[in-house]
Amino acid sequence: MPAPPAELTGPATRRSLAADLRALGLGRGDAVLVHAAIRSVGPILGGADMIVSALTDVVGPEGTILGYTDWQGEDDWMRDPSVRDDLPPFDPHSSRATRDNGFFPEMLRTTPGAVRSGNPGASMTALGGRAEWFTSDHALDYGYGPHSPLGKLVEAGGKTLLLGTPLDKMTLLHHAEHLAAFSPKRIRRYETPILVDGKTVWRWFEEFDTSHSPDGLSEDNFVEVIEAFLATGQGRRGTVGAAPCVLVEASPMVDFAVAWLERWSRSAS
Repeated sequence: MPAPPAELTGPATRRSLAADLRALGLGRGDAVLVHAAIRSVGPILGGADMIVSALTDVVGPEGTILGYTDWQGEDDWMRDPSVRDDLPPFDPHSSRATRDNGFFPEMLRTTPGAVRSGNPGASMTALGGRAEWFTSDHALDYGYGPHSPLGKLVEAGGKTLLLGTPLDKMTLLHHAEHLAAFSPKRIRRYETPILVDGKTVWRWFEEFDTSHSPDGLSEDNFVEVIEAFLATGQGRRGTVGAAPCVLVEASPMVDFAVAWLERWSRSAS
């Protein structure tokens, strides 16, 4: 069960948030992919930006904070030829993060020094010492695979933090879905406009469908996987401000999820 919200006697501060993050297990030099439900933190002296400030205080200049931005594209209109020439292309420097992921990714994206990867739907923003490395050379097809910020997070021994968000928001598990050997995997092919050398180019993309669970697998499978992982004693639960949180190391989380998915596949066949 999630830890109960902390009893707050006043607003959270940059210093108190940093202390909570350290108590949860985040430390200097860490690379961490953050999913945050800002309202769950409660009142914050200085506003929501103090979450980013506290994170940077904890990981230090050599650490890196990542957020899953995706982008606020006009998916409903992509197939309408009457507006095709008017649809704005994906520009990693200016396109807004999708509103579906809350305010945190856009807040991180617009923080001075942040950089963003070039895959529209799987785009990630990073801030800190290895931001350029994490966001460079993001594969345009199969953007949750090894050639992605998620793959690099595992390679770097990074972590992922659910700050007040439900367990099913852990984007890292899409990387596990990519790696796991099971079939059939749904493949999504779509065309979208991107900015190339200052011009709009329509490009076809191919990706494993991350919007739907494989046939026969519960829609709550992310929750089941993470709860099972935490039950092994790995990962940490705690609170940041009033927000219930989960922090896990990326590599063992992915290894566990891959094994879990492959066991499910064998039992279902």
